[in-house]
Amino acid sequence: MAKHKALFLDRDGTLIKDAHYLKDPDLLEIIESAGPALIKAKQVGYLLFLHTNQSGIARGYYDWEDVHACNQRMHEDFGWPADFFAEVCVAPESPEEKTVYRKPSTRFEMEMIDKFRLDPSTCWVIGDKWIDPQTGLDSGMRGALVRTGKPVDQALEQKAVQEKVPIYKDLAEFVAKELA
Repeated sequence: MAKHKALFLDRDGTLIKDAHYLKDPDLLEIIESAGPALIKAKQVGYLLFLHTNQSGIARGYYDWEDVHACNQRMHEDFGWPADFFAEVCVAPESPEEKTVYRKPSTRFEMEMIDKFRLDPSTCWVIGDKWIDPQTGLDSGMRGALVRTGKPVDQALEQKAVQEKVPIYKDLAEFVAKELA
């Protein structure tokens, strides 16, 4: 049976503009270039997964309904169907809690490798913070950073070079260079 390839995507700073502890879907702003890039990735055979840390739940800043409402708004604003992602993992833990799904935990990625028969060597974890590519590397996948969220400083650039993690302007550039 054939193994599949996949992209695991961070939400805040990668698909939507990073808004500190986003609770209100009306404040959500999509990163326009991400939509067509991910449609192209699907067209060339990649399964898409959303893996987002949402410690605001554990901290009491917002609840599960708020996260689901923001995710639904993101889908609507991009024009994506409800089943656009093969699976969605919302990690509600704070950094101080025992980690279950909070990146850089690889639990979600490892579960999806088994469930969807993924070939880790053809999978990527992409986001705007080091924990995203770190999760990929620790899962036997590749990792990439995008510059659409948190700033990528010189120390992070050096770490990325050392770990062979490419840095892209946005998801569109990633797809154009890595999936073409």
